[in-house]
Amino acid sequence: MAGSLSLPSLVRDERFVALAMVALIAVAPFVAYPFFVMQVLCFGLFACAFNLLLGYGGLLSFGHAAFFGLASYVCAHAAKVWGLTPELAILSGAVVAALLGLVVGALAIRRQGIYFAMITLGLAQMVQFYATQADFTGGEDGIQGVPRGRLFGAIDLSDDRVLYIVVAVIVLAGLFAIHRIVHSPFGQVMKAIRDNEPRSLSLGYDAERFKLLMFVLSATLAGVAGATKALVVRIASLTDVHWTMSGLVVLMALVGGTGTLFGPMLGALVVVTMEHYLAPLGSWVTVAQGAVFVICVLAFRDGIAGTLSKLLRKSG
Repeated sequence: MAGSLSLPSLVRDERFVALAMVALIAVAPFVAYPFFVMQVLCFGLFACAFNLLLGYGGLLSFGHAAFFGLASYVCAHAAKVWGLTPELAILSGAVVAALLGLVVGALAIRRQGIYFAMITLGLAQMVQFYATQADFTGGEDGIQGVPRGRLFGAIDLSDDRVLYIVVAVIVLAGLFAIHRIVHSPFGQVMKAIRDNEPRSLSLGYDAERFKLLMFVLSATLAGVAGATKALVVRIASLTDVHWTMSGLVVLMALVGGTGTLFGPMLGALVVVTMEHYLAPLGSWVTVAQGAVFVICVLAFRDGIAGTLSKLLRKSG
């Protein structure tokens, strides 16, 4: 019938996918533990923030754990020691992540490729060392027993079901922000720089300025994810800022599919689910994650979302 939409064309429609994502988030706490789903959402936002830089900016960072982890520490400290309300604690973490992103980005964007990646890794290692030594982070013990508090001083977040709604709203707002960034004129210029930087320079665009802004936006959203995660699990630890966390978010993005809006969410779901259900295996979890990474790179070069999109395009 003329004007009718097939399933493949619907799935390729971003509005349909967005509505499906909202529906899944709404249903998820009824079929799985809200605490587990909240962790998936936080790491999903983290992976999407990283993908904003890699998938749409073409910049591979090995130091995103610095923004995620430091924001987690700042949020935890602000909530527990300063007594700030949850929204202000999360905002504090995001602001610190943005400022750190500005500093790291200004130093790193002058280089490209592996040199850019190594600079971000080196600077992130400095942040990890600082987190180990600083008094406010609690050292190896971290900041434990982070109070969830009352949102806007009125809504008690001690109930997981109430907190889930708040986390879902934050994550959906973050995804909407990423969607707007990608489809804005700024996002189009960033994709042009990613695909052909010399040509973009010849057209008069300041590539370094655009890259720096993209880096700061990615770091800020990673900070929002880290700060929110601190309230969910009620602890900020060295794991959040460790270099392995940077590797984990790369894994999430690549497994889900870089350059796709919702692919990293799928990658986060796969990785967090593996960590949850394979926890009894101890250190063998990392072996399993490595195996999944290799399989995805060899069999699904475009990630889960990219591969599904190609299959639907062929069937449509």
